[in-house]
Amino acid sequence: MSKSEEFLTKEEESAIVEAIRVAEKETSGEIRVHIEKTTSKVPFDRALEVFHELKMDETHLKNGVLIYLAVADKKFVICGDQGINEVVPVDFWDSTKDIMATQFKTGNFKQGLIDGIVKAGEQLRHHFPYEEGDTNELSNEISKG
Repeated sequence: MSKSEEFLTKEEESAIVEAIRVAEKETSGEIRVHIEKTTSKVPFDRALEVFHELKMDETHLKNGVLIYLAVADKKFVICGDQGINEVVPVDFWDSTKDIMATQFKTGNFKQGLIDGIVKAGEQLRHHFPYEEGDTNELSNEISKG
């Protein structure tokens, strides 16, 4: 089993997927979590690559958010698409990462991810509220590499 598969229990993964579902319930925005063991690339560059692989750049309103983790490297990145990046405060992703890192430092990875999902979901709901006919454009499942 790889480090990315051992990182979270099935119950923790289920709680994270549920947090994504709840966060997306009142917005047209999309949130994904991607976990992999390591990357040979700059983590931000790899996160952007995953962002495109998961077709997060194809959402109708350009409001996808990816939380990327390279477990063995102890690195994580949050990537927002153009639509969300244009409307959140300049320090939003950094402040979200800080909240997550506080949980990560104590080994509470599930709660750190949920905290980041909730914070992103609040901004998505504020700037991209759910409208009649909005569909869930992307899977809520955690992707792994």
